[in-house]
Amino acid sequence: MGAQTGQVAWPVRSGPVPALADGVNARADTAADLAAALVAGAEVVLVPARVAGEGPGGWLEPCGKTQLAAWIAESLWRSHRLELLVWITATSRASVLSGFVEAAADALGADPTGDSESVAQRFAAWLGETSRPWLVVLDDLRDQADLAGLWPAGQAGRVLITTADPAAFPAEQGRLVHAVGVFRPDEALGQLTSRLGTDAATRQGAEELVQDLGFEPLALAQAGAVMASSGLACREYRDRFLRKRAQLAEAGGSSPAAAVTWEISADHADWLAPGGTAQAVLAIAALLDGHGIPGTVFTTPAAGELLADVGGGSLADQDCARKTVLAAQQAGLLSAEAAGPIALVQMNAVVQAAVRAAVPPETLAQASGAAADALLQVWPADEQPPWLAAALRSCAVSLQRVTGDRLWAGGCHPLLLRAGRSMDRAGLTGPAVGYWQELAGVSDRMLGRGHPDTLAIGEHLAAACLAAGQTAEAVSQYRWVLDERVRVLGPDHPSAIAARRDLGHALVAAGQVGDAITALDRVVSDYERIRGAEQIETLSAWGELAAAYWAAGQYTDAIRLYRQTVDSRERIQGPGHPATLTARRQLADSYFADGRIKTAFSQYKRALADSERALGRDHPGTIGLRSALGSAYDSAGRMASALQLREENRASLDRALGPDHRDTLASCADLAQVYDRVGRVTDATTLLRDTLARCERALPPADPLTEAVRTSLAQRTG
Repeated sequence: MGAQTGQVAWPVRSGPVPALADGVNARADTAADLAAALVAGAEVVLVPARVAGEGPGGWLEPCGKTQLAAWIAESLWRSHRLELLVWITATSRASVLSGFVEAAADALGADPTGDSESVAQRFAAWLGETSRPWLVVLDDLRDQADLAGLWPAGQAGRVLITTADPAAFPAEQGRLVHAVGVFRPDEALGQLTSRLGTDAATRQGAEELVQDLGFEPLALAQAGAVMASSGLACREYRDRFLRKRAQLAEAGGSSPAAAVTWEISADHADWLAPGGTAQAVLAIAALLDGHGIPGTVFTTPAAGELLADVGGGSLADQDCARKTVLAAQQAGLLSAEAAGPIALVQMNAVVQAAVRAAVPPETLAQASGAAADALLQVWPADEQPPWLAAALRSCAVSLQRVTGDRLWAGGCHPLLLRAGRSMDRAGLTGPAVGYWQELAGVSDRMLGRGHPDTLAIGEHLAAACLAAGQTAEAVSQYRWVLDERVRVLGPDHPSAIAARRDLGHALVAAGQVGDAITALDRVVSDYERIRGAEQIETLSAWGELAAAYWAAGQYTDAIRLYRQTVDSRERIQGPGHPATLTARRQLADSYFADGRIKTAFSQYKRALADSERALGRDHPGTIGLRSALGSAYDSAGRMASALQLREENRASLDRALGPDHRDTLASCADLAQVYDRVGRVTDATTLLRDTLARCERALPPADPLTEAVRTSLAQRTG
């Protein structure tokens, strides 16, 4: 741990840096040269030196780019040349955003505010301004467009990228593109023998074996893993390799070395795993995101049922699943490393493709359903920790991509909906729109336009568009949902009425208040006719219509409906219920907007008194009402009352959240402004100085609140 600055203990690591495999230091010279070239302000891209022809299993030659990147990152970290190390799996825009948001929380020491795009952009801007030496690793970056507006750059920073597409990252000024190919003979020999003991007999034939393996990193890793866990000598493994290669040649021509070692590793995993369960574990892993699969996925009831079916035995328990994962790891087919209390399982994309090609179709279909169910079973309801939710989203997207239509038998699998809702909750507004659009297209094709799942997905798409500020698209999508609801279920069905309400809400957001009033007036009539005047749905509809009237400047109509809502909510829910308090505040806002100031103050005071009795003086709802009344006093020029309420709010926030909480600091800045307006300039300056010192201590660097306080202070002091 480093020195404490604010809420952050420097130096900082963010994101799961892959563990270094045994023998990875075989490329120590290359890695050291690259680390030396990766000076402050530099960018290095690791690309494959060559791509081998595809074999019968669809093999492409891997070259160890990620391991080399991990070696460089760890080397820079251990040599204390970095204060911030950020590792991001950059396979999509969503994964890039999730990585930047996590890094912002880790490095800036505060809960991010705003959607993921704005948080990521602020973090990228901070990277460009900070003097702390940093490294951002973007592993498996597939499209430069995924970094639009987020490209990390700065005089104190380094950027290291791995990609499978050399053409996507041409050499440019300030960018070093390094081609990573197979090992040199001495590197390959070191990679292999590092996994073996010191017994000379075990190592005999190592040079011949590495030549037969073509110096391929993955083939060497798999061969070394099998020999280390089985006690085979190099000559024995080489004999087995040559026999297997001959068998594959007879079946379908020549194969890359890794295609042969994969077969040997699969046989070895079957031998090590209990009850023939290796195939089930490998099938699940091959369908998910191989960059990081939460290990708990393999110990779920869904995975256990698959292990039992494939193994031909009773339901497999968690111990059986753990032993099977370990067997696959000992065979060199996957790796597992701890990320806090949960292990992350990783599998090379080439191995994943080989597993999918080798597993019988019926088993793969079973594994698809089991993997989907398993992801749901481990998905945390609170989406915490964020890195786990991000890993599950990536696994869900990978499963959808590789399984095609298998998750749509009988309807949309709940996993696909859960992944989309997780994107919505994480503020991944842009990726969420794209995800729901893709899902809507598949659902329309597989299930039809009127299917309940298609309509539910359409509603999610409309809400995502609205959250992303795409109001025109949201309105269009909500209109489509409404038309389909009415066509399939009739105009009086509850879901059809709810769809019309959602459309009205979107129309208000889009500024089409006339159409919104028409739609919401119809909703109110429908609820009053079908549900009755004093049902919660009806009261909510009154509030929506009142808000539309308010947006249109028709304050008299808004007041009428808000008064009606307040009276009914008081009878049904009580005067201290949050919904009643919100409605009374909206009524007060409407009176104030209509110029009926005295009546507005009366309603504000009534709401505040009810909130203090029901919720307490320091409850967030009470603080919000006190702030609203203070702002109204301020606007009406009643500064003494405005000042008193600001001071009360500051004291409440200090008690409830602490003096260094962002909301408390914001209230101090607000109070200073009021001090200034009433002529208490010295008090304003003193408070701003104290607030600025606490902002600099407690908030992330370059926080907008800190900058605003600094500007206000400078205007007073020069």
